Amino acid sequence: MSSAEPRTFEMAKDTILSMRNDATTEERMQYYDQWAQTYEQDLSLVEYCAHSQAAAKVSAHYSGDRQAAKVLDVACGTGMVAKMMKKEGFQQFVGVDGSEGMLHHARQSGLYQELKKTLIGDRPLPVKSDEYDVVVITGTLSASHLPPKVIRELCRAAKPGGFVCMTAKGDRENLDYKMDLECEMKKMVDEGQWRRYDVTDVTLWQRDLIDDQEYMAGCVYLFQKL
Repeated sequence: MSSAEPRTFEMAKDTILSMRNDATTEERMQYYDQWAQTYEQDLSLVEYCAHSQAAAKVSAHYSGDRQAAKVLDVACGTGMVAKMMKKEGFQQFVGVDGSEGMLHHARQSGLYQELKKTLIGDRPLPVKSDEYDVVVITGTLSASHLPPKVIRELCRAAKPGGFVCMTAKGDRENLDYKMDLECEMKKMVDEGQWRRYDVTDVTLWQRDLIDDQEYMAGCVYLFQKL
């Protein structure tokens, strides 16, 4: 089907649910390569809001020069977070993703000064330490994608005083992972690596894909590197 043809909620739901939780890394990347062409349409159809929530959260608290701020967009996909942050005045973006299909669309957006292909979670992020004013990751912190300890790499990449913004689904399937993620966040607070700056629960995160009359919840986390 051409990407110009209209998508429906049922099409989007079927695509999203088609990725198995036990998929290998290679299978996940193939899935995202194939999904890239309709990715933004499908997320709009299911009313997914992680990218807009993250951009709004950073914008509400960032007081520096937005045009000069360096933003690292981890698991950047097609560039949805960068699009939202550009509307808030941010200009400089470096994106990291493991899917060539997603990176192809991110390149076409013209938003990124640099894009790096790497399998996130399997190895350190291919960026310098203490480099970025803002580090953001949306939609990827889940049991089927990344271990909770990956957030240490996000913190490493941020400048002292810089922000790390993360999002996670709050549905039943992701609750155990979310608990582990928050434990890791607290460990890093106790270790003096960062401080909890703002955490917001969002009720209408995305339409529930099983009962489309309901919505799943989610959470936006903002930490500041010490």
